[in-house]
Amino acid sequence: MTATESKTDSAGKTRRSLPWPIRFYKSDVGKKYVMAITGIIGLGFIVFHMLGNLHAFEGSQQLNEYAEGLREIGEPIAPRTMLVWIGRIGLLVALVLHVHSAYTLTRSNKRARGEVGYENDRNYLAANYASRTMGWTGVIVLLFLIWHLADLTIGIKMANPDFSRGEVYDNLIASLERWPVFLLYVAAQGALALHIWHGAWSLFQSIGINNPKFNHWRANFATTLASIIAVGYLTVPFSIMFGIIH
Repeated sequence: MTATESKTDSAGKTRRSLPWPIRFYKSDVGKKYVMAITGIIGLGFIVFHMLGNLHAFEGSQQLNEYAEGLREIGEPIAPRTMLVWIGRIGLLVALVLHVHSAYTLTRSNKRARGEVGYENDRNYLAANYASRTMGWTGVIVLLFLIWHLADLTIGIKMANPDFSRGEVYDNLIASLERWPVFLLYVAAQGALALHIWHGAWSLFQSIGINNPKFNHWRANFATTLASIIAVGYLTVPFSIMFGIIH
């Protein structure tokens, strides 16, 4: 049945079926694909944002120019900040879909495990561990994201009293030279690294690529990716706290 065909219910009334994308997403397979795709989108942003942060080592002018350059992407063809806002909206949609698919899949997996146990505990050890930890690391990362936006993007005074719009370099230092914020940032990056490790490990299984021959490669890929991102993000706050970036 195509997306435009109709169904007949028990009362004999015809009703339109849901469009194919919605029907696909309502299935567990569909949610796994959506979670994998939105996860890849999120990883792309995380890597891009990490590389942007490293401009802090070049000084205030370079980091501020980088931030301003993001707002000017597409000019003069597109209005200033238009493409940035399109990207932000796209990332928000991806985030909502990622959280929703993860939540509903977790509930579905719990119901399934209550009925049928794993046939091979060794084969599913990593996947089971990921499913038990992805939830709380995801929540930590989500809460940190809200704080991070309030601190360095929106500039809410309660989060960053010294925030000055357009002064990205100074705002970054004013925020991360505070010990509570520094420790919060380090803890959040630890949770992000775990979330990325588990996500990178589970990604291939979510889209149906699951072969014991490749498990070693999957583990190395997940470990390398999570380590690079963790080190890349943590170099900036540690450098600020110990005076390398000032």
